Amino acid sequence: MLPWRRLLRPLAVLTLAAALVVPTGAAQAASAPSSGWNNWSCKPSAAHPRPVVLVHGTFGNSVDNWLGFAPYLVHRGYCVYSLDYGQLPGVPFFNGLGPIDKSAEQLDVFVDEVLASTGAAKTDIVGHSQGGMMPNYYLKFLGGAPKVNALIGLAPDNHGTTLDGLTQLLPYFPGAEDLISSVTPGLADQIAGSAFVTKLNASGDTVPGVQYTVIATKYDEVVTPYRTAFLQGTGSNVHNVVLQDLCPLDLSEHVAIGLTDRIAWHEALNALDPAHATRTTCASVFE
Repeated sequence: MLPWRRLLRPLAVLTLAAALVVPTGAAQAASAPSSGWNNWSCKPSAAHPRPVVLVHGTFGNSVDNWLGFAPYLVHRGYCVYSLDYGQLPGVPFFNGLGPIDKSAEQLDVFVDEVLASTGAAKTDIVGHSQGGMMPNYYLKFLGGAPKVNALIGLAPDNHGTTLDGLTQLLPYFPGAEDLISSVTPGLADQIAGSAFVTKLNASGDTVPGVQYTVIATKYDEVVTPYRTAFLQGTGSNVHNVVLQDLCPLDLSEHVAIGLTDRIAWHEALNALDPAHATRTTCASVFE
């Protein structure tokens, strides 16, 4: 192999990893206590009978990814919980990098803990990026469907991602794909056409009994093409929406839709409580 090609192998891996990063707050926040959520004495109310489990994205964690949205829900009377998953040995704070099927097993355990603590029969799940896609594995292959009422994805990579075509360049760098798979399997699993993505959707996008909502942004630079986030279902169990159809002025991309976008949060709130849903517009930022 030519020397320049040896240099490009690690460069390709680093570029792909950087493109998949979901930036979070300062690393110190990962050890800070959550404010108002992960309260294990919380009991769901009659108005909000199901606890909400929040699932962070790649390179995220249970605190930083939800510093805005978790308090938003708690303030509205929900019992809210978030977990860390997909940790790699020796890598603190930045999670969601391990094999996604194993991450789904961690979600399985966490949901059982939440249901046991709250006494609820079912939970609702809201996930950002990988966190909106990974729970579908839990629903399909780990028996999660009877325990979940709704799965709401904020820019989820339900069918993998091409990263604006970057992943299609990997075959030109011998060994790059194997290196990504061995070092950060959670990244490799999210590449469009991967064995994981193929298995995840081979029997259809959804399972009966669960309500699915996907909120995508046309400015997504991580999940590309952005419409691959959408799910196909049967009947009325799937609601796909583009953020800019709700508010044309919303410029949120992949990170902001989960971390700061109150318009996306309002639409997620509608999915959590459809009986009291109100129209999501640009003015929802003030609600």
